[in-house]
Formats: sequence, C-alpha cells, structure tokens
Amino acid sequence: MPSTARASRLLRAGFAAMLAVAVLLPPLGASAQQPASRELPDVADVVDKVIDAVVYISTTARVEAKGQMPQLPPGSPFEEFFEEFFKKHGGEGNNPLDPHRQRRQTSLGSGFVIDPSGIIVTNNHVVEEADEIFVTFNDTTRLKAEVIGRDSKIDIAVLKVKADKPLKAVKLGDSDKLRLGEWVIAIGNPFGLGGTVTLGIVSARNRDISAGPYDNFIQTDAAINRGNSGGPLFSLKGEVVGINTAIISPSGGSIGIGFSVPSATASPVVEQLRNFGETRRGWIGVRIQQVTDEIAEGLAMGKANGALIAGVTDNGPAAKAGLKAGDVIVRFDGRDVKEMRDLPRVVAATPIGKSVEIAFLRGGKEQSAKVMVDRLEEAEKQAALDKPAPQQAPAAEQPGKVLGLELSTLTDELRKRFKIKDTVKGVAVTGVDRDSPASEKGLQPGQVIVEVAQEQVASPADVQRRLDALKKEGRKSVLILVANADGELRFVAVAAR
Repeated sequence: MPSTARASRLLRAGFAAMLAVAVLLPPLGASAQQPASRELPDVADVVDKVIDAVVYISTTARVEAKGQMPQLPPGSPFEEFFEEFFKKHGGEGNNPLDPHRQRRQTSLGSGFVIDPSGIIVTNNHVVEEADEIFVTFNDTTRLKAEVIGRDSKIDIAVLKVKADKPLKAVKLGDSDKLRLGEWVIAIGNPFGLGGTVTLGIVSARNRDISAGPYDNFIQTDAAINRGNSGGPLFSLKGEVVGINTAIISPSGGSIGIGFSVPSATASPVVEQLRNFGETRRGWIGVRIQQVTDEIAEGLAMGKANGALIAGVTDNGPAAKAGLKAGDVIVRFDGRDVKEMRDLPRVVAATPIGKSVEIAFLRGGKEQSAKVMVDRLEEAEKQAALDKPAPQQAPAAEQPGKVLGLELSTLTDELRKRFKIKDTVKGVAVTGVDRDSPASEKGLQPGQVIVEVAQEQVASPADVQRRLDALKKEGRKSVLILVANADGELRFVAVAAR
C-alpha cells in the first residue's frame, strides 16, 4: 500500500503541474508573447468638432434632352396625332420634336468650409457646368453659392457663400505626414443621405489612377460612395488631409478602394484660386515619358530613373537652356526626380520666374543647366493661338523595310492619307509586321520616326544606317523617337534584330 499512496501523491502533483502549464500557455494558435489588444479609435469627439464644417452640395444645370417622336410608318394615322399631341402638351422648350429641347439635371456632392467668412472647397466635377449651386449645412441652413475659382487638373473648386454669421471652419493639415495604416475619417453626402461618417485607414499613398497630370492620390478603405465627392478626409486630429474624389467600383458602391487628393497638393491650388480665381503653375516646356529598363539601356544609363524628355517646346524655358529630346532629368531645384510623374508636380509648385538648376543625363553623363520657370497657363494660351506653318515635303524615296517596319519618306500623299501635320518631320511608317519587335512596342502605320538613337532621320536609308552602326556597337536595342499624326512624341526601345 505504501507504493499506492506514493503513486496517488505523484498523480495529484502531476495534475497541479498540468493546471499551471494550462494557465501559463497561450491559447492554441496564439503567440507566446501576444501583444495587448488594440481597440478601434473613438472618433465621436473628432466628429463633433468638425461635422458642422462639412456641407452638402446640390447643383442644377440645363442640358440638351435627347427625345423624339415615336417612329411610325409614313402616312400612318397616328403620325399626325402624335405630332399634334407633342406640340400641344410639350410646352415651351419641352417639345420632343424640338432638337434644342432642354431639361434640368441635378447632381449632389460634398464640401467643407475652410474660412468662417464662407469659403468652401469641393471637387470641380461636382460644380462643373452648373447653372445654380446650393450648399446645405449640418443645421439644414441652405445658401446659394458662387464659384470663385476652379482647377480641372487636380479636380478642385473653391466656392463662396454669404452667411449672416461666421461659419464653422476646418483647416487643411499636412498630408505628407500621413503613414500607411493611419486612421482617417470621411464625412460626406453619399447618395444624398446627408451627414455620413465612415472610418478607415490610409491604404496607400502616391497612387496614380490616370485622372490627371499631377496624380498622387491617398488611397483609403474608409467607405466613399457617390455623393462623397468633394468631401473631407480627416485625420484623428480633426485636420483635413485629403479631398475625396474618386472610387474604383464595378457596382457603383464602395468596395473599400477610394481616392483623395492630398491636402499638400490641394493647399497651394486653393490659395491661388482664392487669391486670383485661377491657378499659376510653373512650366519649363518639355514633354516627358517614363524611363523603362529598355530605354535606359538604349540611353547608356546605369538604371531606369528620372524623366525622359520626349520633346521640347520651341523657345520654351528648357529649349533656351539647351535641353533637348533624349535628355533625362534626374534632379530639379535640388529635388530628386526618381520617376516621370515626380517632375510635373515639382515644376508646377515652383514659383514663376524662379531660376532653378536642372541635373540631367545626356549620353550617360550627368550635366546641369539653369532654367527660368515660366507660367503653364500662359503657355497653354499661346499654344492654342499658334498655328503651324506648312512645310515643303521632301522628294519621294523608295520604301524600305527595317525592324519589321515598312518605311517611306514623307510625301504629300502620305500626309494626306494618314492626316499627318505639316510640322511633323521624319520617316513615315506605312506598314508593321504583326510578329515584329516594333509591333510589340505598339508602332503603327501612320506614325513617323523622327530620330534613331538620338539622331534625326529623313529617309529609310538613314534609319538603316543608324541601325547598322548600333549593331556594330553591340547594342541590343535601338531607341526610336516616334511622332503621331499630331506631332506628339514618345521614345520606344525596339530589339535590334
């Protein structure tokens, strides 16, 4: 029996040890060092502080109505009946038989007050072409608004209302300080429901969704729907860090992918619209494109970075400074240009009239130049006024075939067939082999080869000579500058077979 008693004591000790282990061990599948639980943020106080500054915008516009009388067989007894009915009951401007008949179209959006005097920010597309704009506040006060400035390039508009008392306002914060995963709050007017609050995080930054030349959107999973456009995206400090502008959604509703214009991008534009009623962006007169690995190899660059100049505006700041097509801008006014889309934003934000230093690569070597920044809007107006003078077409030359391309000198007949402008000079592409490297890069009949390896060409023989020289140098690809019928340029790197 002593052995039995000893066994019993050991059994009790074993159970106690198992219980101790059970208390100390984490649940199945959990980490041994599980961090303390983190609750969702309480945003009620933030919302209370800012919601009176959020407004709901409704607009009306007159648009041409597409309507017509029912299609009836000629001579039908109903034809005369319907015609008389529509003329009698359609009313002035509403007759379906009138090709200029109009109807009133309404739209809804959101916005926010940035100045107690009645200055409101929203999206340009919310108020674009509107005949009347009304702003409704959280206390249901409804005021008529007027547009004091708009900018389609980043989709911003600034409105003004006349209120009989100072309005609740919020301030634009610093979106550059946002971190991935940071909590943000969207408030707006989705589907016309009025003050709606949604919570999410910053999913990504610097998103390019091809909405404009200065895309660098904040992506968020805070629910954003139709009607949220122009509304604020708040930080937990109650500062506006973004302006809700777009969503990706097959259904039209939120699927957790929304985009906001960063406050850092919007702030200078808002100030310009308030002060001048228009934007005043910097401009240096270059057309640029992305540097791919193949283009980098064709330009003898070590790695793909910077903004490749595809064309230079005649007598523009860059042209006066000596920059030309094929140069790659890698720094602008001391700021690195890591990729193409960095350059338009930094140039646009540069004060007009400032002399800046540009670092660029030419022939694989870095050089620098001083450029005087001009005004974009003035350049756009001038470009619209300028009309190109006709150029004499070169003498015709027998077509040739290079890189799977059927080439010919530009003649009047080819210009007419492909509607190529007189200002475009080079070698015409008249055919493309479907399985050729050129076809893979998107070259098409009607385009014009302007340069091969940064040397101008005027005939198929010129193209062939340049290609032969590059092959002797051991180049794996050939860099071609191609123009479309309107003269817009881009570089293409084609395998040198």
